[in-house]
Amino acid sequence: MPITDAQDRPAAAAGRRPLALALPFDPVLALAVIGLCLCSLATIRGATADDVPGQPSFYVERQGIYFALGALLAVGLSRIDYSRLRSLKYGLYGFLLVAVVATSALGSVARGSRRAIQLPFFSFQASELGKVLLIVVVASFLVDRVRRLHDRDTTARTLLVALAPAALVMLQPDLGSSLVYIAIVLTVLFAAGTPLRHFAALAALGAVAITLALVALPAAGVSVLHGYQKDRLTAFLNPTDSTNKEGYQQNQSRIAIGSGEKTGRGDRATQTKYDFLPEHHTDFVFAVVGERWGFAGAALVLSLYALLIWRGLRILTIAKNLFGALIAAGVVAMLLFQVFVNVGMTVGIMPITGIPLPLMSYGGSSVITTFLAIGLLQSIYAQGRASAASKGRVPGF
Repeated sequence: MPITDAQDRPAAAAGRRPLALALPFDPVLALAVIGLCLCSLATIRGATADDVPGQPSFYVERQGIYFALGALLAVGLSRIDYSRLRSLKYGLYGFLLVAVVATSALGSVARGSRRAIQLPFFSFQASELGKVLLIVVVASFLVDRVRRLHDRDTTARTLLVALAPAALVMLQPDLGSSLVYIAIVLTVLFAAGTPLRHFAALAALGAVAITLALVALPAAGVSVLHGYQKDRLTAFLNPTDSTNKEGYQQNQSRIAIGSGEKTGRGDRATQTKYDFLPEHHTDFVFAVVGERWGFAGAALVLSLYALLIWRGLRILTIAKNLFGALIAAGVVAMLLFQVFVNVGMTVGIMPITGIPLPLMSYGGSSVITTFLAIGLLQSIYAQGRASAASKGRVPGF
């Protein structure tokens, strides 16, 4: 008996399904991550060749080790069903609070801040790891209250969950990481469907808090921000008034990026080579990209970030459950906020807050944290496609 088209279609679909599920990870997301890692190694290699006498590869070798360790952790995490993390929310939240407090008490002091615990191979920065832990905890909390997502009580409690570690991080002081925490919780609340009127109320409260912190309390003799934080904010608002003081870093960064022009200066990048540009392998690594490879190099890096963010949003839409969608939203918020603020401060449109550029800035804690976030995205992707396939559907590209 000849096979009709109607009979043939299910068989053909069944034959195509293994091909669609051949890769248990998002290859485009992996490509973006690999591209950023290669750009980071090339940038750090050129920027730090003269930083450690006799060891031109000191920083790039360690960054390569961080990438390798982070990739292993990401692969391992991607093979685990992320839904299991929901049952660990109390333990993860407790670990987050204890780690931040321990860092504040036992961490080494660097430039007036106690942000990291010095380990044999790298400095462990609990506030970095806390970003991923907070995403999982907040997503778990909202899923537990899924029937009450529109209640003011849910919004208030969720904010308190995030504000507690954010306040502890702020005391280290680490303003940048605490701002990332706030960006994460607000984005996850939005993705969960929190009413806009709640955000309007939060905006009003935020305006009041900023006014108190920057105007009312200082006028009463109570200092909320540290001296260097005030100086950076003042320098950002009036960059031409402090080019040799508080605004020195941002001024040198803008000079470096501007001198790169279309294709960059390569090994003639004097701002980096002669250390005019401070923190050129960490906070201001994007300025190195602009000087060494010009507009072309900066456009390539930003395009890779755009690809990374796009895949994160795509994974959000194919998540098998609300928990996965909220985690993906938190990861996208974490990455996008850090990229925007870091790049913004190098070109002078954002104040300097010490936020690293994900997968580009040198540093073990930042790299490993970002890879853990990527591992979560890959787990959500794999679980989402497997769930869709079990229902006879294969999500598109």
